[in-house]
Amino acid sequence: MIPAIRQQYNSQFSAGAYHALLQSLTDITGITPSFRVAETPVFVPAALKQQLIAAGDAVIEVIRRKDFNTLTEMAIPKGQVVPQQDAHPQFVIVDFAVTQDETGALSPQLIELQGFPSLFGFQELLAAQYRQHFDIPSSLNNFLSGMDAAQYEALLRRTILNGHDPKEVILLEVLPQQQKTLIDFVRTEQLLGIPTVCVSALVLEGKKLYYEKDGEKLPVKRIYNRMIAEDLEKHREELGTLINFQHEIDVEWVTHPNWYYRISKFLLPYIQGDHAPKAGFLHEIPVLPKDLENYVLKPLFSFAGQGVIIDPTPADIDAIKDPENWILQQKVNYAPVIKTPSGPAKCEVRLMYCWPDDAADPILTHNLARLSKGKMIGVNYNADKDWVGGSSCFFE
Repeated sequence: MIPAIRQQYNSQFSAGAYHALLQSLTDITGITPSFRVAETPVFVPAALKQQLIAAGDAVIEVIRRKDFNTLTEMAIPKGQVVPQQDAHPQFVIVDFAVTQDETGALSPQLIELQGFPSLFGFQELLAAQYRQHFDIPSSLNNFLSGMDAAQYEALLRRTILNGHDPKEVILLEVLPQQQKTLIDFVRTEQLLGIPTVCVSALVLEGKKLYYEKDGEKLPVKRIYNRMIAEDLEKHREELGTLINFQHEIDVEWVTHPNWYYRISKFLLPYIQGDHAPKAGFLHEIPVLPKDLENYVLKPLFSFAGQGVIIDPTPADIDAIKDPENWILQQKVNYAPVIKTPSGPAKCEVRLMYCWPDDAADPILTHNLARLSKGKMIGVNYNADKDWVGGSSCFFE
C-alpha cells in the first residue's frame, strides 16, 4: 500500500527466499505452520496507520466505560459465567478491513474484536523472518508503540507471567497438538518458558490446580488462556471428565474466560464512528433493511468466521430461532489494494493490545495481517491461491 516499497518488494521477490522464510519458521520452532503464510508483508502508509490507531482508540474507549460490566451482562451465555473475574482483560484484539472511501483514500473499517489473546508469540517471529529474508526498509516498524523486540518480549513476560515462576504458569488449550495455532504455543514456550497443557490434563485438589511434567506434579498459579468454550464443547466426549471452571478455583487468568464474551461481536452495536459500520442485534431491528445484500449476518458465539452468512436473505433470517444471539452488520467492501504478481489482494489488519495487570491502559503492541483474493478473509480460505494467507504489517 506504499507504492514505491511495494514495487521494489515485488520486483526483488524470489520463491527461494520465500521458501527459506517458511523453512526458518519450522527450524526455529520445530513446527511447520498449518496455515498458509503469505509471500509478502503489508506496508502500511502513515495516514492509514494513524486512522487504525484512532479507530482502535474508539474501541478501547467503549471497553473502558465505567458501566461496561453492566452493559455486557447479557453477553455471556447461560452456564458459562466463570467466577473471580478480574478488573480488565490482559489482551484485546481488534480486526479492521482495509477499504477505500469515495475519494479512493484508504480507510479502516471495524470487523471483529475479542478480549482474548492472538498469536502474540508467532507474529513477532514472523515479522523478524520477513525482515531477515527480504529487504524491508529500516524506516518501517512492525511495532506500534515505539518498542523493539526485547522490549516486546519483556512486555509479554510482564503481561502473561505477572511475576510468577514460569513453571507455575501454563498455556491452556483444548487438544493443543491438533490446533492450527500450535506454532504460536511452541514459540510462546520458547520465549517465556511456560508449558502448553491440555485442559484434560489438569488436576483439581480442593481449590488448587495442578499439572504433571516429567513425572513431577506442579501447581498452576496462573493460566494463559487459549481455550475457547465452543472448542471445549465440541471435543467434550473425546476429552473425558473435565474440571468445572464455573466453580471457584485458586488461579489467575490471562485473560479471564468472561472477557472472551464481553469483548466480542456483542459490542459492535455500541461502537460508533467513521470506522465502525452500522450494526445491531437482530432481535432489536424492527424492519429489515431493504438492501439486505449490503449486510452480513454474524452469530454472537462463534470463532474464526464460523457461521457467518455473507449474503443473507429474508429466508435465512426467518430460519434463525435465537435472533438475540445474532448481529446484523453493514457489509464492508474490502479493497483489493495490495498489488501482487498474480493479481491484487485484499487485506485485514489486526491490532494487538497487551494490558498488564499493573497498567492503567491497554498498550498497542503488535499486529497481524491477513491477505485474501476470495470472498472470505482468513487463513482457512482460498489457500489454493498464492500471495494470500497470514502476514505481518510494517508501518511507515
